[in-house]
Amino acid sequence: MSDASPLLIGRSPDPRVARVSLNRPALRNAFDDVLVDLLTRTARELGGDPSVRVVVLAGEGSVFCAGADLNWMKRMAAYGLEENRRDAEALGAMFEAWNLLPKPVVGAVQGAALGGGTGLAAVCDVVVAQEGTLFGTTEVRLGLVPAVISPYVVAKIGQSSARAWFLTGGRYDAAEALRCGLVHRVVPPEEMDRAVGEVVAACLDGGPEALAEAKVLARTAGSLPPSEVRGVTVESIARRRVSAEGQEGMRAFLERRAPQWGKP
Repeated sequence: MSDASPLLIGRSPDPRVARVSLNRPALRNAFDDVLVDLLTRTARELGGDPSVRVVVLAGEGSVFCAGADLNWMKRMAAYGLEENRRDAEALGAMFEAWNLLPKPVVGAVQGAALGGGTGLAAVCDVVVAQEGTLFGTTEVRLGLVPAVISPYVVAKIGQSSARAWFLTGGRYDAAEALRCGLVHRVVPPEEMDRAVGEVVAACLDGGPEALAEAKVLARTAGSLPPSEVRGVTVESIARRRVSAEGQEGMRAFLERRAPQWGKP
């Protein structure tokens, strides 16, 4: 894509790592319907690309994502109920596509992640944030609610923090986001690239199939009823042990060598 695209997609020096960057810095990387559609299609394409092992989600400029674009919001205000349903459905599909992407998604977040930007951070598996970054679900101040992002934010920060965040509509710094579980590392700006690189390297150490299954387990194991959870987890580890990837991983460990998937 050209630099004029609202979404930049490239590979890091390691071709197994895709970097997706929101590219509307003059608008603080705010969403509109075009960017939402691009993000949805990109998540689905990367999810099906066997050459991609890890995805880094970032924002160009000084802000990760400031939420909804003002011009888009003006159009929404004139929509009827059915138009708003279709618009919200498209936005919900975008968050779902990133949440279900069967590969590690590492968020590189700086400046601010507000409204939908907080939602984007919530669908990342690991979030590295710069010191001073602001997060917030400010929708109630507009007479709205953080509806389509709520499943992902609540899953990360829990109901107690979500109630406080959603109802006060406040903004919270990276330290508070770290405490709540939305963010996993907070670093000075000059350490951002190194910290993201460390997370990416750790993810590349894992077997691709195992990473996809571990991501599903992390999303679902805690919500399964006790009558089901043991059967699901027993079946999961048994299948992994006899899989080609699991066999290679165990052999590599016993032979004190790197597994085949660990090679670029």
